[in-house]
Amino acid sequence: MKIKKQHRKKKYHHTFNRKRMHNKLRSTGQVKCKVIKEAWNHKKSSHLNLREMGLANDPNKVIAIPNFKQEQLKIARKIVNNGESEDEVEVVKRPPRKVKVAEQLEAEAKAPRERKFIKSLPKGQVEFITYLLDKYGHDYKAMARDKKNYYQETWKQLRAKVKTFMGIPKQYGEYLKARGLLESELDEEELKEQAKALVMDDD
Repeated sequence: MKIKKQHRKKKYHHTFNRKRMHNKLRSTGQVKCKVIKEAWNHKKSSHLNLREMGLANDPNKVIAIPNFKQEQLKIARKIVNNGESEDEVEVVKRPPRKVKVAEQLEAEAKAPRERKFIKSLPKGQVEFITYLLDKYGHDYKAMARDKKNYYQETWKQLRAKVKTFMGIPKQYGEYLKARGLLESELDEEELKEQAKALVMDDD
């Protein structure tokens, strides 16, 4: 006697938008890069689009890892053929059609960027940095040996913290005013310029 299988009755869910769900599954996401977005052809696949631009979605295929076994086989064949290498068919690769995209991206990556200023540091960190600056000036190696350096930060880490503090015009301006190092009232832009100059001199 066969056992009857019980099938759950299928229900239509009115809350789901099937068309939107299908589009969401098929979409590859929005292209945020302006240069790639302009050169992108929606009729072609992402692999073909990137290949035409001189880009790749899989770096392992472009920069192949040398295969030890294949290299050993080539050496063995040379020995068998008395030093004469077999005629290898040279594959002539066509240059990508949209090479300008890769060149533009490379130029953008190499372009100098402006230093972004952090809005503010925590109060405890400011107190620690100002204490170190008052006691040691810019002697970072002495700062690293201070007893209040609880987290055992290196002199390079402390130098980076001091530079970050000097790059915040509001907090660094207050520190300079409190120590009497700032003679006149300066704008935020002027303080930024001073902070930049001090950070550059400290390198």
